[in-house]
Amino acid sequence: MGVSLYDATVPGFRQVLGGLAGVLDKGARFCSEQNIHPNDFAETRLFEDMLPLKHQVLFTYVHSYGAIEAAKNGVFIPPRETPPPQDYAGMQKCVADALEGLAALTPDDVNALQGRDMVFQLGENKLPFIAENFLFSFSTPNFHFHATTAYDILRMRGVPLGKRDYLGQLRMKA
Repeated sequence: MGVSLYDATVPGFRQVLGGLAGVLDKGARFCSEQNIHPNDFAETRLFEDMLPLKHQVLFTYVHSYGAIEAAKNGVFIPPRETPPPQDYAGMQKCVADALEGLAALTPDDVNALQGRDMVFQLGENKLPFIAENFLFSFSTPNFHFHATTAYDILRMRGVPLGKRDYLGQLRMKA
C-alpha cells in the first residue's frame, strides 16, 4: 500500500499544529499564573538575527495550509507583505485558522496536486518544482523548523513544556 500525498502531509501538519495550539495555550496559562502579559512574548527571539515568536507562528500557517494552497495555485511567494499576528490571541487564531483550513481539505483535493508544476518565486527569482517535491523538500522542513522554534521560544521564557506537548495528538491504532 502506497502513501498518498494527502497522507504524507495533512495529518502531520494537523498533528503538530494541534500540539502548537496546546503549547500556546500552556503559554497563556503560564503568563496568567506569573502575571506576565502574553503579548510580551510576541517579540521574543531565540537570537537577535532570528524572527520573533509571532513570525514563527505565522510561518507554521504559511508552510502547512498555505503551502498546499500555493500548490493549488501553482506558485508560492513568501509572504513579505503579510503581517504576522500582532498579539498572543492573534497567534492562537493563526494556528486555529491553519487547522481549520487543513480540516476542510479532502484527500482528493490534495492528491490531485501530485505531479503538478509549481514555482517558488522570490522577487524575480523562480525555482521550478512539482507539488510533492515542493511540499516534501521545502515546506515540510520549514514547517517543522518554525513550529520547533516557536516551542523553543516559549520554553526559553519559562513555559513548562515537554516533547509530548510538541508532538500533539498521536495517531495510534484504533
